[in-house]
Amino acid sequence: MRHVGAIAGRELKSLFASPVAYAVLVLFAVLAGFFFLTGILQFQDYVARMQMFRAAEQLAELNVNDHVIAPFIHVMGVVLLFLIPGITMALFAAEKANGTQELLLTSPITIWELVAGKFLAAAAFVTLLVVLLGIYPAILFRYGDPEVGKTLAGLGGIWLLGLAYAAVGCFASSVTRNQLIAFFLAFVILLVLWMIGFVAQLGAASGIGGSLGETVSSAMRWLSTAEHFESMLMGLIETKHVAYFAAVVAASLIITKTAVESVRWR
Repeated sequence: MRHVGAIAGRELKSLFASPVAYAVLVLFAVLAGFFFLTGILQFQDYVARMQMFRAAEQLAELNVNDHVIAPFIHVMGVVLLFLIPGITMALFAAEKANGTQELLLTSPITIWELVAGKFLAAAAFVTLLVVLLGIYPAILFRYGDPEVGKTLAGLGGIWLLGLAYAAVGCFASSVTRNQLIAFFLAFVILLVLWMIGFVAQLGAASGIGGSLGETVSSAMRWLSTAEHFESMLMGLIETKHVAYFAAVVAASLIITKTAVESVRWR
């Protein structure tokens, strides 16, 4: 795997040589600032109303993490749903469109090195986005008293979510030469993985399907990225949640490797 770092560096240079990376960073920062400020203002308004009604018990239960930081990170997790496919869409599709994929496949680089290097570049960009995102909750530590553990758990959750999104994006880019198709394919897959948990909750609430329905509902909730992400936002870092995101990344990269390798069979 000695070529992985070189491939990742090449992809990052290519990414920042285009306006896509800068557009995503600026858009992400602007949206993060907007949602963070909105959350702060809503929290202040809520506190003012509670003070007006002298609701001492409700004021005592107020928590900056639960009312500001967790909702903020949750919304930004939805934002990543739209942005990460834009970062990953060119990873393999551009190679096919430019006719350079055959050169890579006939070089001493193995398929796994190629896939791992491109994913590592996307993972580095996701890490950059999470670091940028972490600046906003850090402001609250200067003026308030948030819980460090919960905050780090939330940031860790969105980092794992971003890695899973990047891996799915790699797969979408590996099956087509059209970058727009890769973008929309990744977006649809990620949207389904996000929404499947809500569909399962609606099915469980309606009581459809009996015991079989409960089994299917449980499986759908386990497949949902939102279910695992939201648990981590609450500060619950459990092995099953980390294992889920690791499984999504591993499965996506294995399928990506198979898709890239299939070019040699044609």
